[in-house]
Amino acid sequence: MPALVLLGAQWGDEGKGKATDLLGGSVDYVVRYQGGNNAGHTVVVGDQKYALHLLPSGILTPECTPVIGNGVVVDPSVLFSELNGLNERGVDTSKLLISGNAHIITPYNVTVDKVTERFLGKRKIGTTGRGIGPTYADKINRVGIRVQDLYDESILTQKVEASLDIKNQMLTKLYNRRAIAIEQVVEELLSYADRLKPYVADTVLVLNQALDQDKVVLFEGGQGTLLDIDHGTYPFVTSSNPTAGGACTGSGVGPTKISRVIGILKAYTTRVGSGPFPTELFDADGDALRRIGGERGVTTGRDRRCGWFDAVIARYATRVNGLTDFFLTKLDVLTGWEQIPVCVAYEIDGKRVEELPYSQTDFHHAKPIYENLPGWSEDITKAKTFADLPKNAQAYVKALEEMSGAPISAIGVGPGRTETIEINSFI
Repeated sequence: MPALVLLGAQWGDEGKGKATDLLGGSVDYVVRYQGGNNAGHTVVVGDQKYALHLLPSGILTPECTPVIGNGVVVDPSVLFSELNGLNERGVDTSKLLISGNAHIITPYNVTVDKVTERFLGKRKIGTTGRGIGPTYADKINRVGIRVQDLYDESILTQKVEASLDIKNQMLTKLYNRRAIAIEQVVEELLSYADRLKPYVADTVLVLNQALDQDKVVLFEGGQGTLLDIDHGTYPFVTSSNPTAGGACTGSGVGPTKISRVIGILKAYTTRVGSGPFPTELFDADGDALRRIGGERGVTTGRDRRCGWFDAVIARYATRVNGLTDFFLTKLDVLTGWEQIPVCVAYEIDGKRVEELPYSQTDFHHAKPIYENLPGWSEDITKAKTFADLPKNAQAYVKALEEMSGAPISAIGVGPGRTETIEINSFI
């Protein structure tokens, strides 16, 4: 039975929440496998809009079990705030499961994140300042705090002490900040233990048993392919692996159990934060995409940088993720343009390049080569089938599909839960 991976095929913010929510009624488990509350999903249900940052989108589907996997980093205060907000709106969150091996974002991780980013000045990465990177660094350095550590005060104290030994030296001597008290951190972390406990589980066992019982499991990535720590536009990336391989390491489900990998593509391109962006627009078209598309980060509140669709990036996402399908979102935003440019290749040092350059230097100097496709003016938000779309919109979708290297199996034609054209079923 299917284990599906659903991930961003650009720089994040492609509409993964809408796609996950669409599948929610057919899925038994939705698993976040990496990232933390630096990701954001907006899901519209009827006239209600939900902004999710840490919780899996499946939390809004009563029949679904939402899971925070071992690859996620968890800020307990953010988690409880998000749970409280949903509970107040009548959403049942009692089925949530959290891996005992997931790492905790501690107060000192947040502090280190903010002071180091400020220290970088013009060389800053564009981090959200939520402690994500330092928490993953602690994990790799083997001084991280895991959820399960909250239930052994002795181990917790030893680990906090080991982690702060170096960090306090750095904070006081390099950044001229006050040292962080070990006891204060331990006390705060222990205060979360009782409320967290009903959610904590051996999620690796739960998910593998579910698949053995023919349950449908959806793995939901945060951020996007080009923000992957290994395969993204390094160093302007996140600190984890949003690509398909991360679903396995971040959940404990082996690759042989993954049946489909679905990439979410926006009908144009956006990114938040610093870093190269070949198709970025600095004109009225960029402003229009931002305004019509409501392009503001769910988690950061920052305006997203906007540009035309980049087929080079889409092809790269297909390759590194082994994509079997695309879900194309926000096609409706492009309504009204007479001509819609699409980046089909780059010019680098006078040469045409059709694949993403592996060199950071080359990518920084890449200039988009555009092909103009005819636009449409008709309202497409009521379209229920592919045939309902204007001919030029159909042609645009088919062109993107051919350029990207995987079939487009669903199309978002509006922000609402039902404003989606399903061409091929994902399940």
